Amino acid sequence: MNPSPSPHRFSPERALELGRQTLSIEAAAVDALKDRINGDFAAAIELILNCHGRLIVSGMGKSGHIARKIAATMASTGTPAYFVHPAEASHGDLGMITRNDILLALSNSGESEELLRIVPAVKRQGARVIAMTGVSTSTLAREADIHLDAGVEQEACPHNLAPTASTTAALALGDALAVALLDARGFGPEDFARSHPGGSLGRRLLTHVRDVMRAGDKVPAIAPTTGITDAIVAMSRGGLGLVAITDPANAVIGIFTDGDLRRAFEKRIDLQQGDIASVMHPGPQTIGPDRLAVEAVEMMERLRINGLLVVDADKRLIGALNMHDLFTAKVI
Repeated sequence: MNPSPSPHRFSPERALELGRQTLSIEAAAVDALKDRINGDFAAAIELILNCHGRLIVSGMGKSGHIARKIAATMASTGTPAYFVHPAEASHGDLGMITRNDILLALSNSGESEELLRIVPAVKRQGARVIAMTGVSTSTLAREADIHLDAGVEQEACPHNLAPTASTTAALALGDALAVALLDARGFGPEDFARSHPGGSLGRRLLTHVRDVMRAGDKVPAIAPTTGITDAIVAMSRGGLGLVAITDPANAVIGIFTDGDLRRAFEKRIDLQQGDIASVMHPGPQTIGPDRLAVEAVEMMERLRINGLLVVDADKRLIGALNMHDLFTAKVI
């Protein structure tokens, strides 16, 4: 059933005013949290770091939605966590919580009946409780081992009723906890990628140059004494837009690219005469096979080049790649 039309006429000016006012109120609510990052916050971080079980996040209604997001953020940044619905916990799901766990309970009023019903049972098992509420004198705040104050002066709702600024503040405080925890754990980009192997982020963070480079006969390489026309033929056959110039030990001493060929034409160089050493670019940019593929992207974009030679620790040629290879691997 569709809601009935509003009895008031729509006012674009009023809508813009309320939109800006909402953002200002919520921004102020988040900014006010900075003064509450104190000893209680540090104690909560230390308690979670020393937890031998999991972080159980719970809340009712809108606080429940925020709790789910906090649990998901924690789980993806190195803190084992999951959401438990407080009402379901009272009907069997409480068995999911053990004495080694920590309960992070969210309630703006701090008087959520469903949460208050399970807190005694959780504590009786020996689990610790961290409360995040908007009222420091609330029952939940008093019953918790640690209380985090997420209170706001007013909701963004014109009637000061709908949870708006309060949920934004709780979400931001949850993010602050997650970021402090991942830093304390030394949780880095590769750890993050392992939590996201199926998406583009995982591909970008877990893909190395060796995974996307061309190797062996697929990499055109010639000696510096090779004629320019023969070098052009080798470059065309390779399909990389470049050819590597190597010494007898296979160490890279130069590169010749499509761009170098265009510049040779502009300078009216006689391509039928001379060897490739006379027109190659000496000491080219190279990259190691164990570097991340995204580092190759950054290097090529910064240097405005379309390809890179891959070398080992002794600067010997082992591969090459270009932007097309990185697009194909979905690194870009």
